[in-house]
Amino acid sequence: MDLAIGPLDLSAHVDEALAVQAIAFGLGPDEVAVRRQIVLRHMTYPGATALGATSGGELVGFVYGMPNNRSHWWSTVVEPYLRAGGHDDWLDDSFVITELHVHPGYQHRGIGRSLITRITDAAAEPRSILSAIDTDSPARGLYHSLGYQDLARQVLFPSAPKPYAVMGAPLPLRRR
Repeated sequence: MDLAIGPLDLSAHVDEALAVQAIAFGLGPDEVAVRRQIVLRHMTYPGATALGATSGGELVGFVYGMPNNRSHWWSTVVEPYLRAGGHDDWLDDSFVITELHVHPGYQHRGIGRSLITRITDAAAEPRSILSAIDTDSPARGLYHSLGYQDLARQVLFPSAPKPYAVMGAPLPLRRR
């Protein structure tokens, strides 16, 4: 497999990245259009960074994140759920994984693991936080294997059809 993982100018490659996310996550054109604006806004935030996985010059996976900020929309939604479990301190001094997606044709090859460990290895924060659909999925299995623990379950985001789990892990992430 001709695979390369490295820095990604996500603003310049947003449409390619969202095409991967649309296939991996089952998003329609309207959802992609909304997410495009969100990604472009996120990439203007201090410390926002992205990595991409390419095969034959084609983007097949990406991850992006940033130092968490309690004023960001995501934090304001998850904070009450975290507070209820005594975990709202995780919103401070943490690197949030905003999105991680690998094209289904390239999954189960360690690409997601490489993307998330590389981006968090470069983070200055002592821990990482993320949200994932709250089901027994390969993604949640990956996160658990890396040391992420559930901090809140059944988190409801406006307009999201399924509940999410918020997960946190100390950095560096656990290796096999």
